Formats: sequence, C-alpha cells, structure tokens
Amino acid sequence: MNEQELADLSEIARQIRIMIIQMIGRSASGHPGGSLSAVEILTWLYFREMNIDPQNPGRPDRDRFVLSKGHAAPVLYATLAKRGFFSSEILSSLRQVGSSLQGHPHRLDTPGVDASTGSLGQGLSMAAGMAMGLKLSQNPACVYAMIGDGESQEGQIWEAAMTAGFRQLTDLCVFLDYNDLQIDGRVSDIKDIQPLRDKWQSFRWRVHEINGHDFREIAAALAKFRHEKEKPTMIIAHTIKGKGVSFMENNVNFHGQAPNAQEMATALTELNHGR
Repeated sequence: MNEQELADLSEIARQIRIMIIQMIGRSASGHPGGSLSAVEILTWLYFREMNIDPQNPGRPDRDRFVLSKGHAAPVLYATLAKRGFFSSEILSSLRQVGSSLQGHPHRLDTPGVDASTGSLGQGLSMAAGMAMGLKLSQNPACVYAMIGDGESQEGQIWEAAMTAGFRQLTDLCVFLDYNDLQIDGRVSDIKDIQPLRDKWQSFRWRVHEINGHDFREIAAALAKFRHEKEKPTMIIAHTIKGKGVSFMENNVNFHGQAPNAQEMATALTELNHGR
C-alpha cells in the first residue's frame, strides 16, 4: 500500500465519520462512540478486503460481514452507502418509522446487510453458523464479524468461540473492537475481559493484536488470516471510542447519546477542517 492509497482510504474514513455524525445528529438518536471507533476496520473490509458486489449483494460466493454489536449500525450504514449498496440520501432516515435503516441492522430491509443483529452476544454465533454452512457446502467465501468488548462479557460469545475453534472454521475472521468503554463505564471496571489473547488462544483461535485505526496494521493482520488457514482468526483491535471527534473521544457519555445541534456543528467542523 503506497502513500496515495493510504491517503485515499483515510479520506473515505473521514467521509464515513461525517455521515455517522450527520445521521445520528439529525435523528437525535443513536450510538456515535462505538460507530466512530470501528470506521477504519469497516473501511478496509468493504473497500479493500471483501469479495462483494454492490449491484448483486446476495450473490452466493460473496464474503459475509456480521456486525454483532448491532447498536453501531450507523458505521455499517455509512460504509454500505459509500460503497454503493444504496443511496446516501436515505441516511437521513435513520431510526425513522418505516425506514430501511433502523437502530439495529435488519437483513431483510437493508441491501448489503448479511445478518440482523442487536441482541448482544448473538452475532458471533450467527457468523460461526454462516462459516460452518459455507464450509459444508464447499463455498470458498469468508465470514468477517465484529464484536464489542462490553459484548464479550456475554456467555454466548464464548460458546460460539468454542464451537468455531473446535470445528476449525478457518474462513472466519473476527474483530474485537476494544475501546474499553461500554454504556456504564470502563469495561475493565465493570467486568474485566482480560486476558484476551490467552482466552482466545485457549479456544483454539489464532490471535493478533493491532491498532484498529492503522490501515497498515489492519492489512497485515488480514494478510495473515488469508495465509494461515489452520484456525479461525481473532483480531483484537485497540481503538478509541468516539475516534475523530475531540469531545467524544474516550467519553462514555457518547456511547448512546446523539450530539445536539451545537455539538453536531462542532464535530462536523473538526471532521471537515481538522481540529
């Protein structure tokens, strides 16, 4: 990846952040913090990594993505719109009655969404089930998923982890968005999920740790996933909740709080012109 490619991806990420702030601000409802922390990962997956076709989102050989932390739907919607799955004009309908963009992703309503999620802990089971089905049908597609750190306190995450490792679902790659904040405060204070690397390795996963905002590190971890086909892959991505907006960064209040009009204007000024 050369400097121009890196600059192009960074610009896409900046635009996605703007879309996130605009849609949540206009709807006066949503989860900005965990949406902003996931931008670089979804940007790389949808613009560099995944075998997808916006003109044919249901093609059988496509790679799948499951956003297990479904409350971060704005980052998925913005990325899908930017990638061409649907018009960005409908982003302003977020969470409105009758909109195809509800507060959590719905597979039957939104082009490009592969799984209806939102009940925390369940998305990894869906992703593992998809990967198992693809493996049994000898379909070479990969399944990518993202889980949250607070979500990792759910027991079902570990049931799915055990199954995926035991079944050697080598085409399953999961990102853990590790920003150490959940709705009530620090993950490490509420119910510490460490030691993560040891836990996932004990469940027969290959584990990598990266800076989740660094495209080069994201690319390197995914290159290892493609070439190390012995186990499912867990990528622990260290991120900043609210990344890109100064007053939202590491601020637990913006886990599920929309910016007011003044905060929205300030955030957009920062994203458009720098801090």
